[in-house]
Amino acid sequence: MKINQFLDATYLKTASQANISEEENQQKVVDLLNEAILHGYKLVMIRAKYIPLAKEILLKANADVLVGTVIDFPEGNSSKEKKLEEAKKAIALEADELDFVVNYTAFKEGKINLIKAEVFAATKLCLENNKVAKWIIEVAALTSEEIIVISQLIKEVVLTNFDETAAKKVFVKSSTGFFKTEDNKPNGATFETMKLISDNAKPLQVKAAGGVRDYGTALKMISLGVDRIGTSSAKEICSKEENSNLEH
Repeated sequence: MKINQFLDATYLKTASQANISEEENQQKVVDLLNEAILHGYKLVMIRAKYIPLAKEILLKANADVLVGTVIDFPEGNSSKEKKLEEAKKAIALEADELDFVVNYTAFKEGKINLIKAEVFAATKLCLENNKVAKWIIEVAALTSEEIIVISQLIKEVVLTNFDETAAKKVFVKSSTGFFKTEDNKPNGATFETMKLISDNAKPLQVKAAGGVRDYGTALKMISLGVDRIGTSSAKEICSKEENSNLEH
């Protein structure tokens, strides 16, 4: 298996979140890009402001690595119009994939039509521009039942409104990795939550994000039907496979 082709190598902290200077933060993005080129990751997931820099570095290296960014991150509670405005800017910057945070707070309040409207409008925008749309549902904020319902809802919106090829370009994604949980509970993907998403979102694609830090966990996620893994530990995951290939 080429595990590198499942990996969205991720660095989404702002300079202030990382408590470093803007120059140092940009260097972290550059380091991630160089790592992605070396290991052949599927994609780098970065803040929109760094997309032009990423595209320039990847072009120079003639590297087949995609560039993704996040929309309405990490809370997801902006209006549909704000989401679309931000998405249009990312598309103009030539992002390949857009990871939207669904308005999970509104979903929990029962505002189902609001969710359907934003999923439809933003997915339509991405598909019309030949981009991949990923919907982050923030599993740590949801009950198991809510995970099932929202996964089915996103699937229904996509399959009802777009042709079957759209299913390959739309993901349901577990987490932002930024959600604050109580009692140190996991704030990202778990095996249980990813099975629920996989069982209820397919034939849409599925992305596990948050907490996937080693090769064994990554393999188990893939066995549960996960198509992509968002991780800040891509190097560790890849190195394990590369080393085991050398040993055989």
